[in-house]
Amino acid sequence: MMYVGALELDVLLGDVHSLKQKRGLVRPVVAELRRRFEVAAAEVGEQDVYRRALIGASAVSGDASHVREVLDSCERAVADRPELELLSSRQRMLGPED
Repeated sequence: MMYVGALELDVLLGDVHSLKQKRGLVRPVVAELRRRFEVAAAEVGEQDVYRRALIGASAVSGDASHVREVLDSCERAVADRPELELLSSRQRMLGPED
């Protein structure tokens, strides 16, 4: 059996006045998620807005609880970063019945 989990994180960035500054904050977050949690991660929305970012991450496993655990860890890692504020998060899971 295969389970696929998707995580969507809506974040507010701190003192950002350009898209270049925004990229400088978002890229390390995405890189950390990929490296620490072995997930696929990317900035997936709000690309033209300076102070907002939508970050997506996904994980695949044969165990649904493992997918949830990994995505919960990703959410906590982003929420713990002082340079941004996590406004909302949403998780979705696809399993063998979907």
